[in-house]
Amino acid sequence: MGEPEPVDLIHLADADANGDGNGNRCIVRVTGRDQPGVLTGHDTLRAEVLVSTGFLDARLELYLFQRDLSAWEEELERLVPRGNAGLGGGRGLELGIQLNEDASVGVTINDPDRLSTFFWIRPQDDWIQDHRARLDRVRQAWPSEVVETAPMTYEWSPRRKK
Repeated sequence: MGEPEPVDLIHLADADANGDGNGNRCIVRVTGRDQPGVLTGHDTLRAEVLVSTGFLDARLELYLFQRDLSAWEEELERLVPRGNAGLGGGRGLELGIQLNEDASVGVTINDPDRLSTFFWIRPQDDWIQDHRARLDRVRQAWPSEVVETAPMTYEWSPRRKK
């Protein structure tokens, strides 16, 4: 059994009203475990942030911990107009979204070493529900298989798939 196919945790794109595929988009694509089989890095996920706007095309790296996925889930549940959600946990690249009253989404990307940008996206109306399902697919593809039994002490979960 090989590594699962990449899964888009975030896929925000302008609703394609005219069918030409143009518009702003931001995708966070989880590509796999950072260090599969290594106890301290097994549950860390590698991801790429793909950004396309009228002024920018970028591909950036992001590493996600299981707690990042939990925080993303909680922020999606609480997201209301004029509210914020984010990914990155203050380590390196950070992605933030702000839901506006008109249902548009402001996207902020800050990679201290390379890029800071802000742009707007007008996603489909059901994007929050869609992103809950995306989170479930990431967790199914790469479930947490390591437990912290004490500070900085780890062991394999009894639920680990071998």
